[in-house]
Amino acid sequence: MPAKSKAQQKAAGAALAAKRGEMPKSKLQGASKEMYESMSEDELEEFAETDRKGLPEKKE
Repeated sequence: MPAKSKAQQKAAGAALAAKRGEMPKSKLQGASKEMYESMSEDELEEFAETDRKGLPEKKE
């Protein structure tokens, strides 16, 4: 399932980076922290690779 907003896509990217060990988990906050804990790496990758073009800044 692709991300529905730019904010969701960015949060997934941060969570994915932490899952892969590219950034410390302690740097995560809010939605990205929740995504890190509740989603698999494959799910995060699917959200993070969503093209931002045409997405709203935040989901309504």
